[in-house]
Amino acid sequence: MLRIDDLVVRYGAVEAVNEVSLTVAPGELVALLGANGAGKTTLLRTVSGLVPANTGAITFEGIDLRATKAEAIAAAGIAHVPEGRRIFGGLSVEENLILGATTRGRDADLDEGFARVYELFPVLQERRNQGGWSLSGGQQQMLAIGRALMSRPRLLMLDEPSLGLAPILVRQVLDAVRSICDGGTAMLLVEQNARAALRIADRAVVLDRGRVAREGAADELADDQQMRALYLGA
Repeated sequence: MLRIDDLVVRYGAVEAVNEVSLTVAPGELVALLGANGAGKTTLLRTVSGLVPANTGAITFEGIDLRATKAEAIAAAGIAHVPEGRRIFGGLSVEENLILGATTRGRDADLDEGFARVYELFPVLQERRNQGGWSLSGGQQQMLAIGRALMSRPRLLMLDEPSLGLAPILVRQVLDAVRSICDGGTAMLLVEQNARAALRIADRAVVLDRGRVAREGAADELADDQQMRALYLGA
């Protein structure tokens, strides 16, 4: 579904992403792991068309994303939930969700979208008329994911969805992420909590200073002693 080949992204003289290649298959959840500054966020932003690549190729279902504008990439079926949630605090929960469906045009079935989001996150239905500003951090993250789902993406990219959340909410949010994938949506997940990410992922790719350092099945990496020492704190 998504194919990245020898991708290089520079900020001036700094190579944030250095000859990275990876794939995401339909219905697959791939975790993108690594320390801060490894290039994970830059990679997602490049796929979304927000940051230009210097060299390499990015294709999504045969579409050349390097030659496609950001709004057309979203319309093609890729949704990106950035780090920091970025909901519209002055709008209600439901108004935020409606904005997520804009890439589908005027014929979007909002009721179907609402039903899917509220099934995943019942608290959003309870608070659908409340302002986004009034939600807790965990609820705002649920809203950010729900807003992305309103576009009915075939690939959902999440950047640090567990950041700043209490442990019980981390599990709740990541379990919902796994459920979304099980429903048929492919996912590329950037997550600082490597242990939690490997618990739900099918495969993982580890970046180190912009390069692919490790990759493989999530359960194999979770059991790998070097991986545990470097990223899992054990």
